[in-house]
Amino acid sequence: MFEISAVLLFAVASVFAVKTKSGGAGAATVLFLFGFFTAGTGAYEPITNLVKSTATAVSDLAN
Repeated sequence: MFEISAVLLFAVASVFAVKTKSGGAGAATVLFLFGFFTAGTGAYEPITNLVKSTATAVSDLAN
């Protein structure tokens, strides 16, 4: 039997929504659910650290 994780499914749907420039409620729901399911995995901490580092780097460029 073939199983697909919810994170992988919503990642593919998110890429599709961004590539097709979808802007409706369906695309917003897919992106929200991708974030929600990603937050529940071990990817939460590395993603948070990456975002914080990027924000710090951008902030340091302005100074």
